[in-house]
Amino acid sequence: MVRVAVLTGHGINCEEETAFAFQRVGCRADIVHVEDLIRNKSLLSQYQILAFPGGFSYGDHTGSGKLYANDLRDHLADQLREFVERDTLTIGICNGFQIMTLLGLAPALDNKYSEPQVALMMNTRPRYHTRWVELLSGSDKCVFTRGIKSIELPVAHGEGQFYAPPEVLMRLQQSGQVALRYSVNGVRANGKLPHNPNGSLDDIAGICDSTGRVFGLMPHPERAIDQLHHPDWPRQHELLKRQGKDLPSEGAGMRVFRNAAEYFA
Repeated sequence: MVRVAVLTGHGINCEEETAFAFQRVGCRADIVHVEDLIRNKSLLSQYQILAFPGGFSYGDHTGSGKLYANDLRDHLADQLREFVERDTLTIGICNGFQIMTLLGLAPALDNKYSEPQVALMMNTRPRYHTRWVELLSGSDKCVFTRGIKSIELPVAHGEGQFYAPPEVLMRLQQSGQVALRYSVNGVRANGKLPHNPNGSLDDIAGICDSTGRVFGLMPHPERAIDQLHHPDWPRQHELLKRQGKDLPSEGAGMRVFRNAAEYFA
């Protein structure tokens, strides 16, 4: 059975939902406190998937994810490097994505897994945004988005504006490391609010490393694992009922977790 370590501690608050999503696709998901990893540095070697869930680690003091990333860098830098260099998967969601970029786990150009190369800044409208967004897949490389052309997921963040220097952005585009982009009606959002909810450069909502095994995204797939999670489900249900069809048993977010489980099948 595929084993998943879902990190928790110091303000992370989406660990239960993330673990539950992995359990639904047949994985064994353990919620692991970061201090337990620090005390037992061999613990991470027992897992095939590492998940950095969303939340407000350390209350977002000094900036989202910074203190949690510093904690991991100071105590677990070697273990994290060894983990991502094995045939493993890593996902960071919202605050988890912020932590991953600060650690340098994504995009890790030139295999620099400890060097921050991109940033997630304050939303262009400097406030907390929560809404559902449309997304287009932009990468055949990313394991977590395989087979996904478009998907709707919720966002909930105040610091989600993706930024990369021009040369880094160009390399991400050319190497197929832009995994998800904000969109509307099947076309790119082109920076327009509210479809691009934070003003992200190039409409980027998620990226991966060069192997496609390390994935970070601002939207929350673990909050879209049941079709009833979607705010438009009553209308969708009525339309399907008129066609003699049932509402899907799973929400779109399950595809992200199922792709991860199937990678090890």
